[in-house]
Amino acid sequence: MTVILLRHGRSTANTARTLAGRSAGVALDELGVEQAKGVVDRLAGLSIAEIVHSPLLRCEQTVAPLAVDRGLTLRADDRLVEVDYGQWTGRELKELVEEPLWKVVQQHASAAVFPGGEGLAQVQARAVAAVREHDRRLTEAHGSDVLWVACSHGDVIKAVLADAVGTHLDGFQRIVTEPASISVVRYTDTRPYVLRMNDTGGDLTGLDGGGHKPDAREPVPGGEVGNGR
Repeated sequence: MTVILLRHGRSTANTARTLAGRSAGVALDELGVEQAKGVVDRLAGLSIAEIVHSPLLRCEQTVAPLAVDRGLTLRADDRLVEVDYGQWTGRELKELVEEPLWKVVQQHASAAVFPGGEGLAQVQARAVAAVREHDRRLTEAHGSDVLWVACSHGDVIKAVLADAVGTHLDGFQRIVTEPASISVVRYTDTRPYVLRMNDTGGDLTGLDGGGHKPDAREPVPGGEVGNGR
């Protein structure tokens, strides 16, 4: 089976530079709404068997237009929910970079446990289990390779991709998943194959250098690339 890992569109917390975590009511902003509509066109021509999503509002809003277009009923899975950032939830990113745990998240993610929340190793275990379970279920139901969508959050998707490419969780910060980006993994009996990562639907001219210096900013919890201090 082949899963399309879709990160939710840009949210009000993304633009406010706060760590939303599992805060209730965090919705897509104006651009995020347009990104959600754009997913329909980006996946045009592809037969989608099912849409599974994190129960948080911003993910449901991201896949709602696709579900309506395809006549599919959304299926929520708590295991795809955002990281429980505990006491970090709702705080500004510029404050969090001063925390000692920040360096652990960047350099030794497998040991990072958010105060009052969960550890990134736990996040990877639950998310990978969810994706593989749904994949097996759809294999049994359809008896052939089908496409399905899993809509989740930046760190969650990065953890799944790290597992798929066979890299240690400590290296997952090397993976970028921007809002509304699409990554594609095909699971087989022997191993996963990563077919696409962080595809935002635009052209690839930015990858040729184009006179721009590479962005050396560190990724932050949630999947964005930080602005530094």
